[in-house]
Amino acid sequence: MRLIIVSGRSGSGKSTALNVLEDNGYYCIDNLPAGLLPELAERALIHTELAQPLVAVSIDARNLPSHLSRFPELLEEVRSRHIQCDVLYLDADEETLLKRFSETRRRHPLSNANRSLAEAINDESQLLGPIADLADLKINTTNLNLYQLRDTIKLRLLNQPEPGTAFLVESFGFKRGMPVDADVVFDVRCLPNPYWKPELRAQSGLDQPVADYLAAQPDVEEMFQDIYNYLFKWLPRFAASNRAYVTIAIGCTGGHHRSVYLTERLGQALQQSLKNVQVRHRDLS
Repeated sequence: MRLIIVSGRSGSGKSTALNVLEDNGYYCIDNLPAGLLPELAERALIHTELAQPLVAVSIDARNLPSHLSRFPELLEEVRSRHIQCDVLYLDADEETLLKRFSETRRRHPLSNANRSLAEAINDESQLLGPIADLADLKINTTNLNLYQLRDTIKLRLLNQPEPGTAFLVESFGFKRGMPVDADVVFDVRCLPNPYWKPELRAQSGLDQPVADYLAAQPDVEEMFQDIYNYLFKWLPRFAASNRAYVTIAIGCTGGHHRSVYLTERLGQALQQSLKNVQVRHRDLS
């Protein structure tokens, strides 16, 4: 059995996450009282219609505060039954959450006549702290649209051919900000930039002319070797510490050329020695 617990602040994309999981064969329950987690897990284990039941539940600020504060012990009880259980926590910065609520007619579950929307969002962070602290995977949706969020959830949660730590090597552009969920970040802006070659500007690091140009640069090869040697040595240590997800981010200025090229090469190289290595290019449209 696999159980995915989806949580996060209101407006961060929990409904989208549940929809993705439901579309991929999960039996989904929204707003499950946290205190019922162990009972749900027990019933799913003895479910006779599915050999390997897939269940996803949403637990958020609509729960009783007393149940949320007990989340660590409830999660431990579920996992003691040898159930594969992942906790997904979605979030976004406060400005983005305020904007999302202002664009809809929905009320925040904690807002009322005596509590402003901004105060409700802040209080929600404290209320969900016990869940956020135990999250196996955190996704910040500030810069993700609906389709990007769906793709990210599929990649990180559903595209794991082997059990164990899932490694994501991700390219990005600093001009759109660093990925807030990255565990390790490498800045490659010091390398020669194909952007300044008119014939390469409109292409990306996935295109052969750009790859050929970068492969011919000694500094690029040296950077690749240094990053690879570091990851080859230390990523197994992350796996040995029972980390469920590790994100390695490679950044250049725009996220189109240098970071994409190096991310592709690193992903291919790491796949030779590690299981569950995925590659994503955040800023390629």
